[in-house]
Amino acid sequence: MGERRHSSRQKSFLRGCVYFNKRRNALDCLIRDISSEGARIVFSETVSVPDVVDLYIPQKEQTVRARVQWRHGDEIGLAFPDGVRSAQRPAEDELAARVAQLENEIVSLRRALKRLKNEVSRGDDVDAA
Repeated sequence: MGERRHSSRQKSFLRGCVYFNKRRNALDCLIRDISSEGARIVFSETVSVPDVVDLYIPQKEQTVRARVQWRHGDEIGLAFPDGVRSAQRPAEDELAARVAQLENEIVSLRRALKRLKNEVSRGDDVDAA
């Protein structure tokens, strides 16, 4: 059987958690390989999960919607219809907003520091006179 994937998968040994039934059920798993388009996960025993699940990757603090492509014993192949990158988008947007906020705070602090330095140097001039 030839390779049918569009992107190559990276071998991994990541802990994961599969959520389903509106996050009422959860099963721990091991992510054996992953790409932006899918993953192969392994459970400690043969399990039954629905065709659409959410895969949570704690190490990356990321949750990805996935569709089950195949099942073989305790292994399941997942496809990420929206891709991993799009699932990260809200976190990236939040990070960009936080960076912009911090940059504005730095500018304000520099102005305040400059103003205080000017006040201190004027105070030294008054004391000398």
